[in-house]
Amino acid sequence: MIKMQIIGNLGKDCVVKEFGERKVINFSVAHTEKYKKADGSREEKTIWVECAYWTDRTAISQYLLKGKMVYAEGTPEVDGYLNKDGKPSATLRMRVQNIQLLGGAGLDSNPSSDASRGFKQLTPASNTGVSNVPSTVAVVTDDGGVPDDLPF
Repeated sequence: MIKMQIIGNLGKDCVVKEFGERKVINFSVAHTEKYKKADGSREEKTIWVECAYWTDRTAISQYLLKGKMVYAEGTPEVDGYLNKDGKPSATLRMRVQNIQLLGGAGLDSNPSSDASRGFKQLTPASNTGVSNVPSTVAVVTDDGGVPDDLPF
């Protein structure tokens, strides 16, 4: 099994498509690395990953907006093609198995607002929707309280 993980920002708002009973959330993630070359000049390289998250629950799609930072993991795929100049090119794709919102553009600084909260990890086996877990890593229970026995 080959596994891929990426942390990056969404390049555009996600798109939800339905195929009968099945639904897919399509989005693209950009990861930019900055480094110094041997000659001392600075270089910046951005890698785009086209993601497809097949799920029967699409509640998270309302939060997958341009600029938001996400962590996604899944199975990589590479699609080769000839570009408009006739040169070989490739697209990096990932069939997402887990996704987690990390924050990003447009977050409110008020810790009690829903917009400033992180979200639990969603997997195909446990994607019952989005729950509110503050981005400060403390766990909030359904009644709004913080449990005494935190796992860390």
